[in-house]
Amino acid sequence: MRREITDKKLFQIGDVAKMFHISVGSLRHYEQAGLLKPEYIDENSGYRYYSTRQFEVLNTIRYLRLLDMPLNQIADFLQNKDIDVIEDKLLKQKEIIARKQQELAIIERKIDRRLQQLRDAISSDLNTIRLVNTPPCRIAWIEDTLELNSYLDLEYSIRRLEEHQAASLTFLGKVGVGIARDNLIADRFEHYNLVFLLLDDEDTYEGNITQLPAVTCVSVRFCGSHSEAAVYYQKLMDYIHGNHLEITGFSREITMIDYGITNDTDKFVTEILIPVA
Repeated sequence: MRREITDKKLFQIGDVAKMFHISVGSLRHYEQAGLLKPEYIDENSGYRYYSTRQFEVLNTIRYLRLLDMPLNQIADFLQNKDIDVIEDKLLKQKEIIARKQQELAIIERKIDRRLQQLRDAISSDLNTIRLVNTPPCRIAWIEDTLELNSYLDLEYSIRRLEEHQAASLTFLGKVGVGIARDNLIADRFEHYNLVFLLLDDEDTYEGNITQLPAVTCVSVRFCGSHSEAAVYYQKLMDYIHGNHLEITGFSREITMIDYGITNDTDKFVTEILIPVA
């Protein structure tokens, strides 16, 4: 039976959208999902009209969406309204929100660490050799002999490191290369022997993981990338010999600022650390 459009209790879809501060598209989506059928659809024009009877349903949908409840769960509740049902769904949604809060807290810590690292790199004292105490850290690593003439030469090794990872672990200042102790002692700086990822505390990794202890390192930061590193390795070795230090492990070379965040090569910063005793 066709209703008269002039019925004051019927509201056009655009008016309802304005009243509830949602889009017309959302109302159409709710209709397609079986959540909210219009009270009346004009057979000729296809215009949709809603009555006040549906306002309560729309309020419920908006509230549950505010709680990030999926539409299929909302539809299930609307078809099976019950105190126990809504209590169960709200408790489950609370658990989901708690997990999301934990995930967001992890992301926030990662962002804070990356910002701190970026600011540290920007304010670097370049070309100055110094002794630094590095804290313990975890690394994921693979053995790989490679020569780095371009940042692209490292990409395949990074893919190998991440081949079993669902989420990317590589970002600003987390990818490094190393030269084995024996090669350092022999002044062989042209080829690298391993590629590693610095892991945050929250990171999980399927593969080789090594816990590096706190250690004293000879360090230098310079403007450039891996292809310019050899001359700085020689300077570090001269410092080590001149101060009668002993190399205790592989080098850790990380580009703190590179093509990943800027195309301006004059702003590139790379750090080399060689553990000593």
